[in-house]
Amino acid sequence: MRLKKKTDETAVSAMADETDKKAPRRKSRSRSLSDEERKLWRAVVKDAKPLARKRSIHAAEAALPAEMLSSAATPPAPQPKRMPASVVPPPSPAPRRAPEPPPLTGLERRTSQRLARGQMEVEATLDLHGHSQAEAHGALLGFLSRVRARGLRCVLVITGKGASPYARHTLHGAEFYEVPERQGVLRSAVPRWLNEADFRAHVSGFQPAHPKHGGGGAFYIWLRKKR
Repeated sequence: MRLKKKTDETAVSAMADETDKKAPRRKSRSRSLSDEERKLWRAVVKDAKPLARKRSIHAAEAALPAEMLSSAATPPAPQPKRMPASVVPPPSPAPRRAPEPPPLTGLERRTSQRLARGQMEVEATLDLHGHSQAEAHGALLGFLSRVRARGLRCVLVITGKGASPYARHTLHGAEFYEVPERQGVLRSAVPRWLNEADFRAHVSGFQPAHPKHGGGGAFYIWLRKKR
């Protein structure tokens, strides 16, 4: 009985396999769209907007911190332009000081001797009697500048001997020196002025005049050569 049942099951299985082999298989075939179908499809998708991309963008923005969103929205401030180094002007050189005139060199021995003896011809004379110190200073400088421009060398400047009960010619000689009894203001001031730079530019030397030209109340002034 059991053998017969097993035989029947085997026969049914074999028949089913044979049926499957004989049944025709359905082939999958893809059909291309017609022109009308393509036009209809374009009309459908023309106004379509992608939703997934927009959602992803909004989701990414929501995940960012507020500080990053504000910094991204605000444009960076423009940086100041730096001037190139070559545009900066070089420092101006310090102004040169005019060279100091040479000191008084004095007179040559022969010239000094001739002046002391009254043998030199005086080419121009300036009388400072009645001038204040300020007036005499300006008058003397202008006088020396003018006569030197004319090419003169030996000039006489009269200062006066000052008020004194002594009227001796003790100031005569090749060297100038102070005498207590003779306190003339201009007589003491003129030698100091002649050692100033403005006067040294014109004067080479000086010495007291011969008595016939005023003695201790006047000076011979020897001028530098005209350039």
